[in-house]
Amino acid sequence: MDIYTVFALAVALGTDAFSMCLGLGIAGVTMRQVLIISFTVLVFHIVMPLLGWYAGGLAGSVAGRAAAIAGALLLIYLGGKMVHSSIKGGESMDPKVVLVNTWGLLLLAASVSMDALSVGFSLGARQVDLLLTAGVIGLVAGVMTAAGLFLGRIVGNRVGERAVLGGGILLVIIGVRMILP
Repeated sequence: MDIYTVFALAVALGTDAFSMCLGLGIAGVTMRQVLIISFTVLVFHIVMPLLGWYAGGLAGSVAGRAAAIAGALLLIYLGGKMVHSSIKGGESMDPKVVLVNTWGLLLLAASVSMDALSVGFSLGARQVDLLLTAGVIGLVAGVMTAAGLFLGRIVGNRVGERAVLGGGILLVIIGVRMILP
């Protein structure tokens, strides 16, 4: 597999993280959160293909589906809270509540990196430099995560409360899409 194919694969795997973080960024995140979230997603996107390489297909598919559903439900919850707070006119939903919580952060990172686990299964059947491939996937996912958070922050700052409503709707849609096959 050449480096261009690996890069294209990495971009495809990073799109979930980008879209999720776009919605979170709209709600408002601090620079510290951007760094923590981006680094966590980066690490998960490196570890998951490695786990997929070494793990059995059945165990990975069962655990992967459960984690994806749990992560999707968390996104729906966050999005619903954002939509509710936007419609009620109350305080904006502060994503720090969930993202500072270690379990919430890990669950979100796991949910957007489950596809990297299955890619690891298929990489095992090919002649690839696994560490290089996993490293590229992780770096690209980390950069796409940061880009989504920064772009979301810009949109949120410019558009204000309507952006929180849009970001909430986006998170609910992404969560529902993750649950439905």
